[in-house]
Amino acid sequence: MKFIIALCGALVLNAIANLSMKIGTQGGGLTNGGPVGAIKAVLGSPVLLIGLICFGCNVFLYMYALQSKTLQISVAYPIMVGGGYAIISVSAFFLPSLNERLSAGQWVGVALILAGVLTVAFLTPAAPD
Repeated sequence: MKFIIALCGALVLNAIANLSMKIGTQGGGLTNGGPVGAIKAVLGSPVLLIGLICFGCNVFLYMYALQSKTLQISVAYPIMVGGGYAIISVSAFFLPSLNERLSAGQWVGVALILAGVLTVAFLTPAAPD
């Protein structure tokens, strides 16, 4: 159970990191001044720093989850990617700072991706001990 909790934590942190990167880069400026200018821009932006910290924590939680002898990567990875896509798409729709719109087809796509992730997660036979 602790590996599933770690995987869910990694999933949420990954989504927060991606959303933070999008919000933090809306003003532009990362390409001004080359690599040094980009580093200064990141260090001067709390939102981008939060995103980087979330990415780092995500990596450690995901690696921890992958240690599980019963959690297969063929299940963990689709949960990370598909679940992340769903969280990010829906969050971007509801976050006023992003104000993204999803068409009816995109909503259907999100639902299908979630259905696929749930199918992979719950209909995969357990790994042998």
